[in-house]
Amino acid sequence: MKNNIEIKVKVAYLKHQSDVYASQYAYTYTITITNKGNAGVQLLTRHWRIQDETGHTEDVIGEGVIGQQPHLVSGESFQYTSGAIIKTLTGSMKGSYGMVDDYGERFNVQIPEFVLSKPYTLH
Repeated sequence: MKNNIEIKVKVAYLKHQSDVYASQYAYTYTITITNKGNAGVQLLTRHWRIQDETGHTEDVIGEGVIGQQPHLVSGESFQYTSGAIIKTLTGSMKGSYGMVDDYGERFNVQIPEFVLSKPYTLH
């Protein structure tokens, strides 16, 4: 398979940066992107859809991630950490990365939905 990209996500709640009384709940997420395909690929764009418990949705669209547009050769991984602030204790994120392979073919990689929540909040 030419474009086989694996996405792994780890989420952490930032208690000291959250303010329950102001309805601001801060989370970090660490993403690991691994190129399991045969061709090199470069991440060009990102599109995030962040949703809280009330159904409020925010779209974040931009170039690259954390100011970078990493190029990954076959077998290589790139990891970064970023954050989100939502107005409810739990929420979710999903999205996609716009990528291009070394042959010039553009494609999107879906980022599976993941939950933003404090440990032991969900049963």
